[in-house]
Amino acid sequence: MKRVVIAGTSSEVGKTTIATGIMKALSKKYNVQGYKVGPDYIDPTYHTIATGNYSRNLDSFFMNKKQIKYLFQKHSKNKDISIIEGVRGLYEGLSIKDDTGSTASIAKILDAPVILIVNAKSLTKSAIAIIRGFMELDKDVKIKGVIFNFVRGEGHINKLKEAMQYYLPNIEIIGFIPRKEGLKLESRHLGLIPTPENMEFKNKIEKIGEIIEEYLDIDKIIDIADEDFDEVDEVYLWEIEENYKKVAIAYDEAFNFYYYDNFDALKENKAELIFFSPLRDEMPDADVLYIGGGYPEIFKEKLSKNKELIEQIREFDGYIYAECGGLMYLTKAIDDCKMVGLIDAKAIMTDKVQGLSYVKAKILEDCIVGKKDRTIKGHEFHYSKLIGLKDKRFAFKILRGRGIGGYDGIIKKNVLAGYLHNHAVANPYFASSMVNFEG
Repeated sequence: MKRVVIAGTSSEVGKTTIATGIMKALSKKYNVQGYKVGPDYIDPTYHTIATGNYSRNLDSFFMNKKQIKYLFQKHSKNKDISIIEGVRGLYEGLSIKDDTGSTASIAKILDAPVILIVNAKSLTKSAIAIIRGFMELDKDVKIKGVIFNFVRGEGHINKLKEAMQYYLPNIEIIGFIPRKEGLKLESRHLGLIPTPENMEFKNKIEKIGEIIEEYLDIDKIIDIADEDFDEVDEVYLWEIEENYKKVAIAYDEAFNFYYYDNFDALKENKAELIFFSPLRDEMPDADVLYIGGGYPEIFKEKLSKNKELIEQIREFDGYIYAECGGLMYLTKAIDDCKMVGLIDAKAIMTDKVQGLSYVKAKILEDCIVGKKDRTIKGHEFHYSKLIGLKDKRFAFKILRGRGIGGYDGIIKKNVLAGYLHNHAVANPYFASSMVNFEG
C-alpha cells in the first residue's frame, strides 16, 4: 500500500493547498486516497474533490495503533497511493513528551515516509538547519523529501539546491513553489472555507493541481512512497447493535462538519441516512435528526427564513442530536437572528475562540450517544458561547476541555445538544446508541 505523509514545519507553510494539489495532480494517473491527521472536517472535503474518494481522518488521540492501521488498510485497499496530510507542525501534539495527536505519531504507526514542506521565504542555509533539526528530533520519523514553498526566483532556488547538496545530499528535493496568489485558499475563523459552500472550489483545486504539477516532481513522490505494509486483522472500531432507523442528517453550506466514520458506523448499525438542507428543504420522514457543526452564523438569516422547517423541527417527535453549529441552530437566536428555540439560550459570536481542544468526557446518564458512566473522547472548536442558558441538565461531565462550564450535552425533552463533536471510534457507542436509544 503506497503511502506518504505530507507534513509541515509549522501550520503556516501552505500544507493543505500543496497536499490537495499533489492529490489532484496524482489523480490524473492514479487512484488516490486522501487522509487528514487530526480532527479536522474541512481539509478532507478538499481532498475528496481532488481525488474523487472520501478523505478520512487518522487521529492518535481518537484511535489506538491497531485501529489506525486497520482504518488505513480498509480505505487504502485497491488504491494506487495514499496521501496523508499532516496537522500543524510535524511534531505538534497534545504534549511535548509524547506523540499523541501529532503527525509524527501517524507517520510512525503507518511506517510512512515523510515529505516536509518548508517555508523558504528569505531562507537558504537556515532552511537546511530547520530540516536537519526535524530529522534529528526523532530518528524513527523517516523524512525522505522536502518541498520549498514561497521561493523567489532562480537565484533563490540555486542557493537552496546548493545548500541541500552540500548538507543533506540524501534528501530528495521534490520541488520549489513560488509565491503565487493562485495557490491561496480562502479561510475564516474556524479554518478554510468548506467546499460544500461553493463548488467553484472544484475549478480552484483543478488549477492548484496544475500549478503543483508544474513546480513539483510528482514521479519523485511516487518513488518515495513506501509500499510494504504490515496488514492487520479486523479490529474493534465501534459497537454494532443493529436496529433500522431513519436518520435525517442536516447537510449543506451551513452544516457540513461530519466525520465519514460516523456515517459508516450508522450504516453498519442499519441506519438509513437521509441528507437534507436546512437552508432549503422541509424535514424528511425520519426517526432521528442529526445536526452537525458548521457555520450557521454565516447563514443565520437564510436559516431563519425557512420557517416551515423550523416549525417541523419544533414539532418533531423523534430524537434530536446536535453538535456545535447544530446546538446554535437549536437555541432561541444566533446573535439577534431568531432560530429554532428548543434550547432556552442565545448563541452569540465572539472575537476570541471559546473552545479549541481535544475533549474527554464522562457520560452522566443514558442518552442518544451513549450509556451512563462510559468515558468518551471528542473535539471542540468554536467562537460562540451561550448566554442566558436555563437548561442545566447535562449528559456529559468534561474531564478534558471546556464544554459549557465544565459540562456539555444539554438534555431537554427529546433533544441532546452540545459543543462536543463525537467521532465514532473515539466514542464507539455513538452510532449504536443513536439507533437504539429509547429514553
